Amino acid sequence: MRRHWHHWSVTSSAQPLTDLAPDQLAERLTALRADYEALQGQGLKLDLTRGKPGADQLDLSEDLLRLPTTHKDSAGVDVRNYGGLEGLADMRAIFGDLLGVEAAQVIAGGNSSLSMMYQVVTWLLSHGGPDSPRPWSQEETVKFVCPVPGYDRHFTMLAELGIEMVTVPMREDGPDVPAVRALVADDPTVKGMWLVPTYANPTGAVTSTAVAAELMAMPTAAPDFRILWDNAYAVHHLTDVETKSADALGLASASGHPNRPIMFASTSKITFAGAGVAALAASTENLQWFLKRLSYAAIGPDKVNQLRHIEFFGDADGVRDHMRKHRDLIAPKFAAVEAALSGRLDGLGVATWSRPVGGYFVDLDVLDGTAARVVQLAKDAGIALTPAGSAFPHGNDPDDRNIRLAPTFPVLAEVEAAMAGVAVCVELAALEKLHAN
Repeated sequence: MRRHWHHWSVTSSAQPLTDLAPDQLAERLTALRADYEALQGQGLKLDLTRGKPGADQLDLSEDLLRLPTTHKDSAGVDVRNYGGLEGLADMRAIFGDLLGVEAAQVIAGGNSSLSMMYQVVTWLLSHGGPDSPRPWSQEETVKFVCPVPGYDRHFTMLAELGIEMVTVPMREDGPDVPAVRALVADDPTVKGMWLVPTYANPTGAVTSTAVAAELMAMPTAAPDFRILWDNAYAVHHLTDVETKSADALGLASASGHPNRPIMFASTSKITFAGAGVAALAASTENLQWFLKRLSYAAIGPDKVNQLRHIEFFGDADGVRDHMRKHRDLIAPKFAAVEAALSGRLDGLGVATWSRPVGGYFVDLDVLDGTAARVVQLAKDAGIALTPAGSAFPHGNDPDDRNIRLAPTFPVLAEVEAAMAGVAVCVELAALEKLHAN
């Protein structure tokens, strides 16, 4: 099977399944079917489908429910009233510090960065950006570059809005730059690109400064090309090495394309997933464009919630300290995924997987043509996995090999049980396919 950068090869005394003779395959398949029947007999009801915080992670922010203790921020703004489309200054400063941008480049909004992304894309379609010849909806077609495997909600948003998706491989240091260049250089209908730059969903890749610089500087046929820089996991480290994100806005400005990146982030996986604060960061011209459109849709964000977060954290270092508590809770779950996969599958030559140092997912590649079967086998054993192919536009993984694992939400014992089962299903699906051939 083809191996991606983000999957570490492992050495083991185990014999690759592809080396087995037909009678050995049949014997092993019989043994695995017995293991699988035993798995089914456990009556499991486990779920590894969504990258949600666990209840213990949400508990870390319980004090938010007792805040704020005042109704005025440090500038004397009464947060109970209308106004302040750009958000509270102290909230913007916290996001600016975490994202490596000036506070003046940040808009602090409501609880959902995905909503801000949707606003940006729909307003580009309806009005175009400040440097657009016309609204994007008046173009014959609109295309987006989508690194894969990638974030399913980015892709479903584009599908909903009728935007075509063209894929490029996601590599260890970010998107495949030559592939991106080839798509954007001569085709003015390629208007944008998604990117999760730090601990990407689902691969865990980190876009290097060199790759980010190339993406910001590269010539594009569209004069209003946008990179939607979704830094959802900027501070979601799994080790004590805290990777710093590339300076997208600085690199873009230095290369003469200040309007190219629009950055997004939120506290959704930092405090309360349904009641956090989202942020957008961009060039002055893009901010003015966004605020003008927003002024027709809103009179101000939930400043009470922003003040609550300001009191809770104090500053950006408060966020960083808080994220170390998250790390202590979820790092053992990622270790459990690794232990289960390596314990059963090392050396068999039928699976590779990421060993992420941040983010919320483990990216599993199984034997080509078996991912959907693995997901079905797991389902029939009471283990819910994200549908095979969900990390690709329209759910179509051309090799049927990619599965996104999300270990954060279940308790540790459930992660261990689920992953032991998943490993059985991966090997069983591979044996079925090899035996059939």
